[in-house]
Amino acid sequence: MTTAFVAGATGYTGRHVTERLAREGVQTVAHVRPDSAALGSWTARFTAARASVDATPWTADDMARTMARVRPDLVFALLGTTRARAARDARATGAAAGYDEVDYGLTAMLLCAVRSAGVRPRFVYLSSIGARESSRNPYLAVRGRFERELKESGLPYLIVQPSFISGSDRDERRVAERAASIVTDALLRVVAVAGARSLHDRWATLTGDALAAGIVRLARDAPEGRVVADAADVRRAARVVPAGGA
Repeated sequence: MTTAFVAGATGYTGRHVTERLAREGVQTVAHVRPDSAALGSWTARFTAARASVDATPWTADDMARTMARVRPDLVFALLGTTRARAARDARATGAAAGYDEVDYGLTAMLLCAVRSAGVRPRFVYLSSIGARESSRNPYLAVRGRFERELKESGLPYLIVQPSFISGSDRDERRVAERAASIVTDALLRVVAVAGARSLHDRWATLTGDALAAGIVRLARDAPEGRVVADAADVRRAARVVPAGGA
């Protein structure tokens, strides 16, 4: 049986990926921070979805031991923060928790743990369209940096580069992002009608469920090796997934 480890399982994309994997019969391990105030409720939710919960502390040694114990076939790195959340966490803990520490730092630690454990899963990384190390946008720069390191790691990987990710079921308010996605999607629908369907499929908003369906399908079915997928690839993969799972 395929085993998957999901880091960032409590995020908007992560929860959809975790539940999608479990529905498709994958032995799924959802990682939740041990200091999370909602650890109990996440455990109940993921257990009900037939996934197990892991609360390994975010240290290199602890995570390496977990990778050696779980021996996953797929590792999903779906970690990320926002400026508002980083500021809130910094006020609460007194420690930095921005893009460098979370989006890059924890993801790099996970990759290091996989390599230290001597396992060779496909490493599935949720990046972003426009990610590049030289970007002046810190969000895109850290993703570009990690993409390079993942490509140099020697592991088989899937890098997914969507545009906007949003939906009515997103419980974290991102007013500016939601407004931008609505305007962009409206323009892209006009473009699609005019014949530029590929532009629409690459840039239009993906819901959490559609993104999860596409990521899981690509992670399980894409050829062994190194794959970079954009939103259009995700949409195509999601369309072949039956509504109830595999």
